Amino acid sequence: MLLWVCIAWVLASAAVAMLPMRLQYVPGIALLLMAPVLIVLAGVTWNWWVAGFALFAFVSMFRNPLRYFLARARGERPEIPR
Repeated sequence: MLLWVCIAWVLASAAVAMLPMRLQYVPGIALLLMAPVLIVLAGVTWNWWVAGFALFAFVSMFRNPLRYFLARARGERPEIPR
């Protein structure tokens, strides 16, 4: 079952990436919050290296939102693209 949820997450993230930027925020945040839960569950279910590969893929796909939230945590005001 977890494998199907992970596949659905990947397909949903690909669909969200095709949306215009102004429509990506709400579903993107939901996917961003679901990913660590799925990564931990994958690591517990299968093995730690599966979680490592999933974490690498997650950081690669969400590098710009993660940079934004890191900058906000440091007190900076990064510009949001239109």
